[in-house]
Amino acid sequence: MTGPGGDHGDEPDPGYTGPATLVIEGSELPVEVDLRGYFQPIDGRYRWYGRVAADPELTRRVRGNRARVLLRTPAGERPAEISDPDMWDRFRVAGEGSPPFSSGFEPSG
Repeated sequence: MTGPGGDHGDEPDPGYTGPATLVIEGSELPVEVDLRGYFQPIDGRYRWYGRVAADPELTRRVRGNRARVLLRTPAGERPAEISDPDMWDRFRVAGEGSPPFSSGFEPSG
C-alpha cells in the first residue's frame, strides 16, 4: 500500500539488477548486483540493500569480510557497506538515503 508522498512502507521497491562498479580504496571493480529498497516510516529513512554476484577479485580485496565502498550504477552512485558473504561468496551490500538506482524515493528537505 502506498502511503503519503509515494512511500511504500515496508514493501520493497522493484530495485535494480545489472552491472555496477564498486570503488574500494580508490580502485574500481566491475560487478553484477541485485538491489532492492524500502522506506522505513518509523525513522523516516530509506534503506536499500542487496547482493553482489560472486567475484574472486572482490573476495580478495575485502579483508575481514566487510568494507566501506562507493557503489555506482547507470543511475547514480552512493556510499555503501559490503559485508557478510554467503556460502556462494555473494557479498551483502547496504546503504541509506537515496539509492543508486531509480526507486521513486525522493528525500524530503
